[in-house]
Amino acid sequence: MDSEGRLFLPLYCHVGFIVAMGECAGFAADALVRITIRSACCAVSPWQSGASPNWSLMNKLRQEWFSNIRSDLLAGLVVALALIPEAIAFSIIAGVDPRVGLYASFCIAVVIAFAGGRPGMISAATGAMALLMVTLVKEHGLEYLFAATILTGILQIIAGWIRLGELMRFVSRSVVTGFVNALAILIFMAQLPELIDVPYAVYVMAAAGLGIIYGLPFITRVVPSPLVAIVLLTAVSIYFGIDVRTVGDMGDLPSTFPVFLIPDIPLNFETLEIIFPYAVTLMIVGLLESLMTATIVDDLTDTTSNKSRECMGQGVANIASGFLGGMAGCAMIGQSVINVKSGGRGRLSTLSAGIFLLLLLLFFSDWVRQIPMAALVAVMIMVSIGTFNWDSIRNLRTHPPSSSMVMMVTVAVTVSTHDLAQGVLSGVLLSGFFFAHKVGRILVIRSQSEDEGRVRTYTVLGQVFFASADRFARSFDFKEVIDTVRIDVSRAHFWDITAVSALDKVVLKFRREGADVEVIGLNEASATMVDRFGLHDKDGAEDLLLPQ
Repeated sequence: MDSEGRLFLPLYCHVGFIVAMGECAGFAADALVRITIRSACCAVSPWQSGASPNWSLMNKLRQEWFSNIRSDLLAGLVVALALIPEAIAFSIIAGVDPRVGLYASFCIAVVIAFAGGRPGMISAATGAMALLMVTLVKEHGLEYLFAATILTGILQIIAGWIRLGELMRFVSRSVVTGFVNALAILIFMAQLPELIDVPYAVYVMAAAGLGIIYGLPFITRVVPSPLVAIVLLTAVSIYFGIDVRTVGDMGDLPSTFPVFLIPDIPLNFETLEIIFPYAVTLMIVGLLESLMTATIVDDLTDTTSNKSRECMGQGVANIASGFLGGMAGCAMIGQSVINVKSGGRGRLSTLSAGIFLLLLLLFFSDWVRQIPMAALVAVMIMVSIGTFNWDSIRNLRTHPPSSSMVMMVTVAVTVSTHDLAQGVLSGVLLSGFFFAHKVGRILVIRSQSEDEGRVRTYTVLGQVFFASADRFARSFDFKEVIDTVRIDVSRAHFWDITAVSALDKVVLKFRREGADVEVIGLNEASATMVDRFGLHDKDGAEDLLLPQ
């Protein structure tokens, strides 16, 4: 074998291993669908060699991979350049060698290109995940981090299999807007250290970079403007010898290929007790951020994504990262926006980002080290500006106060804690509270006297659950002297134990006052709840409610 072959053989082997994992994951996620489609398209068995071509799958493959080749490749190069300093920074946050974050970014990007459910979305090492690893690395070491990363991937595959991604439909638009705005603010804040107490040349270069990024599209869109800004500013910095902070100042770049390894830890229950809590947290945060990012990319590209496949894809990517010396990662909103804004749409953009990242580190590291951080700061400021939903500020006056408050609370919690998961969770809980409050108010109880005042019929309309149960119970006149009380719930629904308990309370209070009570019109679901948990129709029920 010649020297060139020996040089590139390791690259072929490592990329081939990762691509194989991605292909396997993608096939596993779509296998049943593929078989079904083939059976429908072919008049013979899908496995019969004479079956006609599956044009639907071929069109899907062309659309996801080869419909936007030039723009995808250029966008992938821009993303790869922007990934390097971020991956190094996230490694430093986690307390590990920069190679861990860089290898993770390469592995995850390549695998998710095949296995993910959202074409054009970038996944790699992230700050949100890095923050969760600090204690594990400090107390137990790097090998346990690799094991936790692998376990995180396994849990994410299980989450995808049980379709946890479908829970995204419970995240309101206000929470998504707050998430986006908070992320834009955090991205901008992350650039401030590069703009404080620095030479005057940094400000000039950052301003020039923004000028190129926003000005070049008015002249030509053949090449992504962020890529032009990075190349031109690097050339100017090298030619004039400008003394500014560069990528090389962030940390050492790897000079070797990632190596397949099995974490050197005891395989026992004690080890599982150590890594399992971290893996669960990483799994939740990783999927939450990935699914939120997928929703945002869906909106940016006006397309849809497969959330369950994305969950499983993230899992396979993290397993590959753990076995190749990387840490756990997830989708990156900033890099995904860079990819979309640079013209990336298909899976090829994600794959090329990972491949270009490795090539830049191994074969062009001397050039990469000289990229001025000011150029990358300009790109990230562009991302921050483009990510922020400026319409949300104008809509504060017109949108319902509850929606605006959910958005602002999501932003405030996320920015103050630097934890996207806490911010989104706060927004979801507040949205749920406002929703329950609104639905709880949609409860109407009307009464009508019949049979010369001896019978009182109460008609209940609406939803009875924990938020409206007290209002339901207060809507009856228990002091009225009456023979029979008829409660018509044919246009109501009892949702939970609290609602059933409120019905018990009403019925037993009327009985204590000497009235006969009839509950009529229970629908099947409500009747099941009342039969199972209700007390008013059980023996000795009157003794359960003390006089008040």
